[in-house]
This record gives sequence, C-alpha cells and structure tokens, in this order.
Amino acid sequence: MTLFYREVGSSGPAVLILHGLFGMSDNWLSFARRLENDYHLFLLDLRNHGRSPHSAEMNYGVMAGDVSAFIRETIGTACSVVGHSMGGKVAMQLALEQPQLINTLVSVDIAPKRYRTSQFHDFLTVMMGMDLTTLNSRGQADDILKEKLNLPLATRQFLLKNIYRNDQNRFQWRANLSALFTNLETLLDEPGTAGVFDKPALFARGSASPYIKEDDIPRIRALFPRAEIRDIPGANHWVHASAPAALEAALRDFWQKAKCGN
Repeated sequence: MTLFYREVGSSGPAVLILHGLFGMSDNWLSFARRLENDYHLFLLDLRNHGRSPHSAEMNYGVMAGDVSAFIRETIGTACSVVGHSMGGKVAMQLALEQPQLINTLVSVDIAPKRYRTSQFHDFLTVMMGMDLTTLNSRGQADDILKEKLNLPLATRQFLLKNIYRNDQNRFQWRANLSALFTNLETLLDEPGTAGVFDKPALFARGSASPYIKEDDIPRIRALFPRAEIRDIPGANHWVHASAPAALEAALRDFWQKAKCGN
C-alpha cells in the first residue's frame, strides 16, 4: 500500500512521524515546522486515515508493513520514528520486528498494552450515524457531536478535521470509519511484542494524561530496555498540540543524548 505523506525540511537526520487514531499527517504539521531547520521530517497518513488508501484489513502487523515499505522505498535509510497513540503502537511493532530500520524510537503517550475504553466506539457510532448529505456546514456536524457526545471543543475539532468537501462539493469522511469500527478491538489491543528493541527509546507521557501509568513501566522496559520515561508538563493525550514546546525540547534532548544524530 502506497501511503500519502507530507515532507518538511530537506536536510538533517530523517524523522518519520505517525499519527494516532482519527488523526492524519496534517495534525503534526505545525509541530514538524519547529524541527524543520535541523531534521528532514516525513509525516505519514496511515492506512484508512487522511489521504492514504482504504482497506478492510487493519491491524498492527499490516500497518507496520506499510511503514516498513515506506522507509525502504521513500526514505531509503534507517531513521528515527515518532508515533503518537495508535501510531506509537505501529512504531513499537515495527521496532520489535525490524529494528534495523529504526535508529531511535519515540512513543508519545501510549504504552504497549491493551486499552479498555468505550469512547472510541461511541465516537464512531455517532460519526457513522451522521447523514452528511443533509449538512450544509461543519458547524452542523459540530452541533451533532456536541449534543450526542458532549465532547470538549478541541476534541470535536480534531474529529471534524476528517470531514472534507469532495469534487462534487459534498461533505465526506476522509477516514474509513467502517474499517475503524470493524477493527477497533484490534487497534485497542497491544501491538505484536515478539522481540526486544535494544536501541534508544523515549516514552513521552502527558502529565495530564492517564495513558501511561506507573505500572506500565516494567512492561515498557522489558521490551525496550533502553527506554527513558519522560513526563511532558501541562500536556494531555494530544501532547504535540497541548505542549508543543515541551515536547520539542524533550525530543531534541533525547536525540542529542542518543548520540546518533537521529
């Protein structure tokens, strides 16, 4: 599968960024601009997200395979990989299966474990239930999310980035909602964890996020023995949006200490 990507910067060590569930490369664009003078960044749309192709098959094995092919065919060399949430699990699976492709790993606010939550099921149910043909504006879609899910504005805006106008000027979802719904339990599960990634790894967790708990750390260190756990002050789960300066500082410090350029 050929994935859509955005490229930021043109020199320096290669960095690949993988977004989370319901996300897309565009979510990381402003953050990538903070690094563009020193790094060559590639921002992917994972399968069934953004502008990348849709497929009924969706699990961490096939997504890691997509990313592996991208690194080999487009970047052409081992690189640093930054993955947020679902993208972090993709990055973990790739690091454990094909460590030769990754110089350093950064997992942003996600642990290698199964998450038990119904909120994403609720999101998908409401989003799939919207009749986009009746909508004249994003504001109407926002009103539906606000009424049915009672979400904060930032979360509603994040989900609504998936709505766009097609060539017929009609609203359409970018994400393949039916595939996400069908494979949701698989995506909430832990990634494939055969092997050990014995290279520098950073697990950056939002100080205001519950996604990486203290009792997750032994599991992290078992799979990633050189892992550093760092709290990002003031950050919620969307660390790159809620505390971009602090995350940037953490990444730069980690890469500098890794002493491998990237």
